[in-house]
Amino acid sequence: MILIVGGAGYIGSHINKELTKQGYKTVVFDSLVKGHKEAVKWGEIYEGDLNNIEDIRGVFKKYPIEAVLHFAAFIEVGESVKDPQKYYQNNVKNTLNLFQVMLENDVKKIIFSSTAATFGNPQYVPIDEKHPQFPINPYGQAKLMVEKILGDYDVAYGLKYVALRYFNACGADLDTEIGENHNPESHLIPLILDAAAGKREDIKIFGTDYPTFDGTCVRDYVHVIDLAQAHILALKYLMDGNESNNFNLGNGKGFSVREVIDVTKKVTGVDFKVTEVERRAGDPPTLVADSKKAKEVLGWNPQYADLETIVSSAWKWHQKISQTNK
Repeated sequence: MILIVGGAGYIGSHINKELTKQGYKTVVFDSLVKGHKEAVKWGEIYEGDLNNIEDIRGVFKKYPIEAVLHFAAFIEVGESVKDPQKYYQNNVKNTLNLFQVMLENDVKKIIFSSTAATFGNPQYVPIDEKHPQFPINPYGQAKLMVEKILGDYDVAYGLKYVALRYFNACGADLDTEIGENHNPESHLIPLILDAAAGKREDIKIFGTDYPTFDGTCVRDYVHVIDLAQAHILALKYLMDGNESNNFNLGNGKGFSVREVIDVTKKVTGVDFKVTEVERRAGDPPTLVADSKKAKEVLGWNPQYADLETIVSSAWKWHQKISQTNK
């Protein structure tokens, strides 16, 4: 059985669905502080908090866990700067509780949800796995700490891991069974969709004078279903007895903020208000992944790299949620 820690969240729920489709038995461990119980439509659910080590022991006692996928982290970069204690407590200390119970139960395979934020400001683009890691906020710092801890645990205890560093996760389940539903929402595509749906007065472009082709920031958007497939391939990689590893996950193609807005207008058919404002501190001009290693080692092949497909899937989910919440 595969334990999905944080499986009631955005990425975890999509991976739960894909694992189930491929015949895996799953159990979701989630505190439901940020996750949504209704997103756990597959496998079992065990409500618990990583801050309580007895909760973790409980799920390992109840189920025959073979491997762990770990998504239970706070993800708001701005909040991490304002309240670093919250991030180090949850994203590092509580993760150590999980590792402790894994070792107590001789479970030594884990897929760790990491982030491109571990790299900080890029020294070159596209960003490969050899790029120096110098995070510029506590969120990225906490994720890098866990990567380093995993390396130490591998050497000392034989805990095998794959750390997957996502760029901009986006899109939604093509059947609209699950999707992105953060509160508060900070990701660009759902924020733009809120503007298209009339839930926001406008969408703001933070800076139009970057050294990019249209002056706005360029990011690598990777569909959540493609991310899910990468996790399953990483799980098979570990199950086959391979050594610990890390991989960058992105499409290798960047889209500017203005491009995302234009595609959203095309997909939704809505000409919403766009407001240009000053740059935000800490926004690099371009973040694009080099995912060659994941393709060569894991056999990963993203299927939904087209921006229109990404936005369309997210828009269908957005509309469904709007109808449900009326």
